[in-house]
Amino acid sequence: MIVEADGGSRGNPGPAGYGAVVRDKLTGETLAERKGSVGVATNNVAEYQGLIAGLRAARELNAETVDVRMDSKLVVEQMAGRWKIKHPSMQPLALEAQQLARTFQKVTYEWIPRERNRQADRLANEAMDGETKGEAKGQIKGEPQGESKADESKEGDKQPHWSGATGDPTRLILLRHGQTRLSVERRYSGRGDHPLTELGLEQASKAAQRLSKVDDIAAIISSPLQRTVQTAQKLGEATGLEVITHQGLIETDFGTWEGLTFAEAARQDPEIHRRWLGDTSVRPPEGESFDEVNARVRKARSEIIAKFGGKTLVLVSHVTPIKTLLRQALDVGPQFLFRMHLDLTGVSIAEFYPDGHASVKLVNDTSHLG
Repeated sequence: MIVEADGGSRGNPGPAGYGAVVRDKLTGETLAERKGSVGVATNNVAEYQGLIAGLRAARELNAETVDVRMDSKLVVEQMAGRWKIKHPSMQPLALEAQQLARTFQKVTYEWIPRERNRQADRLANEAMDGETKGEAKGQIKGEPQGESKADESKEGDKQPHWSGATGDPTRLILLRHGQTRLSVERRYSGRGDHPLTELGLEQASKAAQRLSKVDDIAAIISSPLQRTVQTAQKLGEATGLEVITHQGLIETDFGTWEGLTFAEAARQDPEIHRRWLGDTSVRPPEGESFDEVNARVRKARSEIIAKFGGKTLVLVSHVTPIKTLLRQALDVGPQFLFRMHLDLTGVSIAEFYPDGHASVKLVNDTSHLG
């Protein structure tokens, strides 16, 4: 992700505020905005507060690598380790920012001119203008506003106090598709459009019978591939709900490995295959890396929650997108992808809260097949 941050003070020192923006590096989409007043302070203190707010927002959004872009030469050079931090008012802020940075796999710092930092600059000026009064500081874009702490305390039966999560979660029931010919033969099955086998249709029916007992499902959303649509349609028939497709839930593009077994792909491209097994930035030849899948699935999740936030949804998808959603909910590193197993029509449940918290309730349950 990209973090753009800014801060300012009217008087230096004077009334100060900060702004920060988190963007998806692949699409440029704004994922989060932060702004806040820091009272009477200097420009540099406000700039550091903007950086801290941006890094926190990126962490809440499960970023792994972050490119920080700021128009403060001082903050960029100090955080990159090229300038010493001498002023006592900035030393604790720099330490906090450094500790946050260590929670990511990699953070880079780049100076940009002010005209390329307009969104963060606007947020900082709004904070200095006092426009954050009555708003929740550090609000994620699209997050509901207007609820006070007193309102939240009345919702005790809807939120797990042990986690600190607030608001009504979006509950994602994640269902893997049923059996196909390629899954029987244990071949890479990505964008190839393969139908369910007879057993696969039976598995889908049993999963539908089980999930149809959930009485508050608001929507069934499926990858557009045939094997997931067929699985989703069984549940649609059982519940009377129409199946919606979303391109973001499609399986990884395995490129030239499509249709090959593990051993065949390893023989065809031994060096790439070896690196791919441990590095999520590596692409199969003509294919898609797991990092790219992660960004795509995060975007899909944001779009789905923006439309159906606070409701129970069934997402019918594939191994990698489902693992990725569970990984995002658990806020864990990429090795999770290589250590998690998902069975055909396995059911998992993850809940995402509007304040950035998440909770995994179930993983790979296949009791309906028994």
